[in-house]
Amino acid sequence: MNDNYTGMLARSAAGHDKGKIYVIIAADSAYVYLVDGKSRTLEKPKKKKQKHIQIIKDRYDIRGTDDAGIRRIVRDWKKEEVKQED
Repeated sequence: MNDNYTGMLARSAAGHDKGKIYVIIAADSAYVYLVDGKSRTLEKPKKKKQKHIQIIKDRYDIRGTDDAGIRRIVRDWKKEEVKQED
């Protein structure tokens, strides 16, 4: 995984946060760095192994985005997910 995944949504597949939605802000060869704008802010991203996440194929432009913008992205995606389930 590399920076091509920056701005994509990811669902945690393992750990105490299993099922939680995050935005990928960075990636290296072994880890991704995830934020949700609430408990995991841009200043304090969650470092998680790549094998412990599931990529959601939506990409957002996060350049210049603050924590409120990240929260809005996650909230809007959750609303769309609920609509698709109905």
